Amino acid sequence: MEIAEILSLKGVLANLKAGSKKQLLQELAAVAAKETGIHERTIFDVLLERERLGSTGVGKGIAIPHGKLGDIDRLYGVFARLPAAVDFEAIDEQPVDLIFLLLAPEAAGADHLKALARISRLLRDDDVCTRLRGSDHAEALFALLTQTAEAPAA
Repeated sequence: MEIAEILSLKGVLANLKAGSKKQLLQELAAVAAKETGIHERTIFDVLLERERLGSTGVGKGIAIPHGKLGDIDRLYGVFARLPAAVDFEAIDEQPVDLIFLLLAPEAAGADHLKALARISRLLRDDDVCTRLRGSDHAEALFALLTQTAEAPAA
């Protein structure tokens, strides 16, 4: 599962401004609605329902909100870099400034878990996160997110 299979350049937000977790999720749902064709309120409700189970703020300024929808046929991603971090009730209680939203079909099962694992591995890389935080251009963020993990040998 490669990030390029679930994320498009239109789904990368380089300077998303949000004052709260709720506002951030609303903004992400609006972008995801354009990508998926699903009403943004439906997406927002799915994200809120998942957050009620426990925050998807995984620590180190990173959140990976996710949910399943019955009306999509593949995985979709939206990535946002915030110029000012917001409280996301993360496990380490640190505010969040890098967010990768993942939406999956209801029947995705293993694909959903594989995608979450791939996103998590990518965002656990301190060098990648430093580079993501250092760029405010969607094209550069997209390139960083979609580069394959295995660099060609010199």
